[in-house]
Amino acid sequence: MGAVARSLAAAAAAAVVGLAGCSRPAAPPAPKTYQVAIAQMAFGPTPSGLRAGDAVEWVNNDILQHSATARDGSFDVDLPPGAHARTVLKAPGAVSFYCKYHPGMTGTLVVAS
Repeated sequence: MGAVARSLAAAAAAAVVGLAGCSRPAAPPAPKTYQVAIAQMAFGPTPSGLRAGDAVEWVNNDILQHSATARDGSFDVDLPPGAHARTVLKAPGAVSFYCKYHPGMTGTLVVAS
């Protein structure tokens, strides 16, 4: 093998080795849908692992009308008995919510980026 061929082979090997450690950043996880049930005048447990872009499906299993109303105004859904509604979490942070018909019913969603 001549000097030029050895140089080209060495350069090609170096390029392959250099690229071996390179990878594209992982794609962000696909949005998920989580459920929060309402029963006996209370919101059920709030899910952990929420991320911006995920959805929360609110399900009213109670015999009374309720709402899921964010204190920051990011969502406000009315839920007649037996109804369900979905909201998408748009930004990271803590989102406090309550029922506008029964203000003692409260909760907080913790949303990661």
